[in-house]
Amino acid sequence: MCGLAPTGGSLLGARAVQGLGAALVAPAALALLTAARPEGPARARALGWWTAAAAGGGASGWVLGGLLSGLLDWRWVFFVNVPVCAAAAVLALRILSERRDPDPARADIAGAVLATTGLGALVLALTLAAGRGPVASATLGALAAAAALLAALARVEARAADPLLDRALLRRPGVAGPNAVAAVLTATTTPPLFLCTLHAQDVLGLAPAVAGLLFPPVNLAVVAGSLAGPHVMAVVGERRAMAGGLLAVAAGALALHAIAPGAPALPSLLGGFVLLGAGLGVASVASTARGTAAVDGAHQGLASGMLNTSAQVGTALGLAVVIPLASARTDALGGGPQAQVAGFELGFVLAAALAGVAAAAVAIGARRASRGERTAAPSRSATGSRIA
Repeated sequence: MCGLAPTGGSLLGARAVQGLGAALVAPAALALLTAARPEGPARARALGWWTAAAAGGGASGWVLGGLLSGLLDWRWVFFVNVPVCAAAAVLALRILSERRDPDPARADIAGAVLATTGLGALVLALTLAAGRGPVASATLGALAAAAALLAALARVEARAADPLLDRALLRRPGVAGPNAVAAVLTATTTPPLFLCTLHAQDVLGLAPAVAGLLFPPVNLAVVAGSLAGPHVMAVVGERRAMAGGLLAVAAGALALHAIAPGAPALPSLLGGFVLLGAGLGVASVASTARGTAAVDGAHQGLASGMLNTSAQVGTALGLAVVIPLASARTDALGGGPQAQVAGFELGFVLAAALAGVAAAAVAIGARRASRGERTAAPSRSATGSRIA
């Protein structure tokens, strides 16, 4: 549908269908993986391969997308997916084991509609705030709509027999934190990479086919970080692995300041790409491992859906905030290559700041948890001695 789309509106509609398909596939696949591997090193390794596989797919997308759009036509970026998805659909039915809830919950259609429209209105409000100003009538209207829709969502979810998201589940230890990290990771990595694509094509003047070849180092670094993630968690724990990964993301975003209108493309981007990708891989594995381990087997599908949703929301909000602010900075400086680079650098700083704050928050939480465990250990030991 995307490849055959005759207008921009029909292309957007077809992309929405793609999004619905991804919303079905990703949580189901992750739930199958976590159900097939018990907690511990086996699951950690499986999640490392899961994240590495996603990064490998992303690497092929950067390269093939640039080559197909540059050598053939942009429509082939979508057509190439058809045989791949068709083959995967056939193999999934034949290879993957089936797991079903014997007592499935009823679909919360009202909650899903309100959540989607509420978040969409919030993203629109953030975009308009950066472009037209925070007090513009359109901005205030979108913000009011977002507030009303999200308030209605809270009311509907409080009364639903089978709510879209059970608040009791969010209060479980190890659920909210990893989901927040998943959102921050996409919010701090997607905007810088998007800005780098604009830099490669608009500032450096590279053709799409050539620009696409610059980005596999990011994904190779994600693969390396994902495969190293289980070992990092085994040494320092999941919380510290998340904090370290976020810190590497912050460092990578700052390292992208090496870009300049006349700077060589790959040398100026490579350091930032490696740090950004490695941090993303390590932190993604750690957050997924902790987020899925916090719930029992019956809720693995919900936990997987929450993690994927958090990542998508982080992407949307990150782009909605960072890209308009970077564009406004460029416009304020009068446009031109140097002004564009200045706008991109502002986006990198914003991403680094958010990742750094999140890393500090996770590290503080890890330190407090470690102190609590050390305090509880003598009490348990003394109790055991008295019983003995």
